Amino acid sequence: MNLPLWVWAVTIAGFIAMIAFDFYLVARNPREPSFRECVAWVSFYVVAAIGFGLLLVATYGAGYGGQFFAGWLTEYSLSVDNLFVFIIIMGRFAVPAKYRQKVLLIGIVLALLMRGLFIAAGASAVARFDWLFYLFGAFLIYTAVKLVGPQQEDEFSENLALRTAKRILPTTESYRGASMLVRVDGRRMVTPMLIVMVAIGTTDLLFALDSIPAIFGLTQEPYLVFTANTFALMGLRQLYFLLGGLLDRLVYLSKGLAFILAFIGVKLMLEAAHHDGVSWAPAVPITVSLGVIVGTLIITTVASLRKSRRTEREEQPA
Repeated sequence: MNLPLWVWAVTIAGFIAMIAFDFYLVARNPREPSFRECVAWVSFYVVAAIGFGLLLVATYGAGYGGQFFAGWLTEYSLSVDNLFVFIIIMGRFAVPAKYRQKVLLIGIVLALLMRGLFIAAGASAVARFDWLFYLFGAFLIYTAVKLVGPQQEDEFSENLALRTAKRILPTTESYRGASMLVRVDGRRMVTPMLIVMVAIGTTDLLFALDSIPAIFGLTQEPYLVFTANTFALMGLRQLYFLLGGLLDRLVYLSKGLAFILAFIGVKLMLEAAHHDGVSWAPAVPITVSLGVIVGTLIITTVASLRKSRRTEREEQPA
């Protein structure tokens, strides 16, 4: 997929324009968005991603379009799972409701920048070292096993970057509106708003350790990896408010994601073996990958909602 530089430039400029417009809306009227507004924005980003994928199909063929859709669906699904932790972070730091949009937006921008570095490094490494596919595959299978095990979704472990920031930065006791830096008695201090943004951004970077190998298992095209990741993250802010009450109902989401990650891990290792000349190792077509991902997400969602409804009926007083 040899793309001229102007395609990258136009794509990045388009994403920057959408993020800038998001910043404008959040800065102009900080508040908790309505349900209708969230539905409209999430629908917009989903339709934009689908339209982009269809454009890839029309321009570069069904193969590349299918790789984008498989990558986008996988990243989007992992992002939904990540919202559990975002909700915990917001609650732990008692972020005022009207400022949560700003926290999420800046955290997502930080994650996009850091993931861009991950993707560039990963693409360069994959192009040089084929054996990395075995490592990626094994790591995804290991992650899948961890997801199937007991989950501790009520806990949030502060990562090293967050602990360091809290230790070395003088921080105010309370929020000062949406400000990240304030002057108190002539001394420059950060507010909890900055600490929360560090928590969101660095936590999402840790999530990238799972998602970046997963998408490289579906496509090795840096452009498709970048656009699938970006589209998956772009609507995450509105999705946070839209699914906040629904996430507890998706009781089988982690198991569904575990199956997808395990499938991609096995696919990566089989394709690496196939590339190395192992006769019995098949190359898994992208249509099969897409079918497995979509089918797993549908089954997981339907089973989760049925389980939640059954639990609610059982808990109702006779």
